[in-house]
Amino acid sequence: VEIVESGGGLVQPGGSLRLSCASSGFRLVNYVVGWVRQAPGKEREGISCIETAGKTWYEDSVQGRFTISRDSAKNVMYLQMTALKPEDTGIYYCAAGLGCTKRIVMNYMWYWGQGVQVTVSP
Repeated sequence: VEIVESGGGLVQPGGSLRLSCASSGFRLVNYVVGWVRQAPGKEREGISCIETAGKTWYEDSVQGRFTISRDSAKNVMYLQMTALKPEDTGIYYCAAGLGCTKRIVMNYMWYWGQGVQVTVSP
């Protein structure tokens, strides 16, 4: 059972990135999938999740700029990030579980990826 994130990198403020999350050993799309990030020197925070039925949740700081989605055929989840800000810098983790709330995404997901670095800097 494994989750692998990809798509991170260095981008200028105002730019965009799309993170991908893929799984092996289980079908990612059969679970709630969330994204958690950890900024340098800060605690990790849940920023988004999507339920199997498609309902989504976003943290206020990313609402309107980030979009979570999935490709069921490919068994891949995405986090499209636009209008990126320096404060979006951090390690982004994909996680799978059974609940789509900030508390559950942060603390009670079953499977976690290793994380991918996103750096927003001029």
